[in-house]
Amino acid sequence: MLSRRSVRVKVMQVLYAQNRDKELHDDEVIKLYNDSISGTFDLFLLNLYLLIEITRVSVEDEGKRISKYIPTEDDKLFKSTLYNNDIIKSLASNKVLKSKFEDLKFAEKIDADIIRKLYRNFSQEKSYNDYWHNRKELEDDRNILLELYRFLRASDVFNEKVEELYYQWISEKSVVIGSVKKVIKRKQFEGEFINEYLPLKETTHDFGEELLKFSQKIEPELEKYVVPRLLKWDKDRIAVVDKIFIKMSLAEVLYFETIPCNVTLNEYVELSKDYSTDKSKEFINGVMDKVIRDLKEQGLVKKN
Repeated sequence: MLSRRSVRVKVMQVLYAQNRDKELHDDEVIKLYNDSISGTFDLFLLNLYLLIEITRVSVEDEGKRISKYIPTEDDKLFKSTLYNNDIIKSLASNKVLKSKFEDLKFAEKIDADIIRKLYRNFSQEKSYNDYWHNRKELEDDRNILLELYRFLRASDVFNEKVEELYYQWISEKSVVIGSVKKVIKRKQFEGEFINEYLPLKETTHDFGEELLKFSQKIEPELEKYVVPRLLKWDKDRIAVVDKIFIKMSLAEVLYFETIPCNVTLNEYVELSKDYSTDKSKEFINGVMDKVIRDLKEQGLVKKN
């Protein structure tokens, strides 16, 4: 579920928190990191929960339409297939998934009025109207669920509530969205299928946690190999995030033998575009390119 890029962002965020709060000990920062990893999976579960509960309102909608004193032709035609389809029914009845929702207390954290409001807003969309008028097969259900999820992601109501519960929503949208889409496109939802979406230990621990630990202890190497290459740059005036990215990139170059130097450099240059200043990419690229060449010339780094 989490890529190395996502994990690098998490490591940067907790190192930034430690930079801002000098009383945060290294072991506390590692706990922050691991909590953040768990939070991403919980955020993914929240998206699934909201998707299921919003579709469930269609059952309520059908009941209200049928109970009208004088129902319209559309009222008579309406069916709650947004909820009563094989995909959502399988998700809603999965015991493992239901247990996780209960453990996270989603029902207590999200007001039913918000769920109804999101359904009402979507019910006015042409795509939904076309769906329940013309629905024929499972593929129609899958397509409308993908359309509903797209609609939710564009909704201020949805985004504000999700971000209120999980601060990392903004930075991890793409990861969560990709996983939710994969769930909608699945063909079976039996047993513990949801655990297939847990972050891989290889990525989060063997790479991410180790990168965090090395980055916390890299200050001597930073002074020895990076500071001499700062030239006109005043190390005390460098942006905090740039310092963190340089620490992390140096840790990768020195201690992760299977990651090529050019991959590491490109990753942090790209991350700086999203998380630091306009000039950061040139700064990080310029400094670390020279540092990597120095390390190779000294025989301290032998990978490409």
